[in-house]
Amino acid sequence: MNTAQIITPVIALAGWTILIWGWMLVTRLPALRAAGVKLGKLRGGTGRNAEGVVPDAVQWKAHNYNHLHEAPTVFYAVALGLAVMGHGDGLNAALAWLYFALRVVHSLIQTLWNKVIWRLAVYVASQLVIAALVISAGCALLK
Repeated sequence: MNTAQIITPVIALAGWTILIWGWMLVTRLPALRAAGVKLGKLRGGTGRNAEGVVPDAVQWKAHNYNHLHEAPTVFYAVALGLAVMGHGDGLNAALAWLYFALRVVHSLIQTLWNKVIWRLAVYVASQLVIAALVISAGCALLK
């Protein structure tokens, strides 16, 4: 039994995050230039300063990139904890892959058409998967 199976979806989600980062850069930088923003002259500020300056569809990639640094942090922690405890296979690995798939679907919804009700449904489903992983980790600690 390979109890480190859960590491593969962890690495896959990290890779997906980097892919979204690249997509954000290749869409946002040209949009900022087209809007007349001189990046070399900017001081301070955040990505939020681009709101209303570039098209919403461009900003959606940045929003999703930020979202991939929020809830997934719990996933990373619990998945790595399960792997270290020797419980990173079977159902836990399957749940980790399900979480990864839900985050990809969430990203595609948010970056392509951003229908909030669909995004919310996928987000809630992904949080339920994290809850199941946290419960599994808690049970493993009690054994």
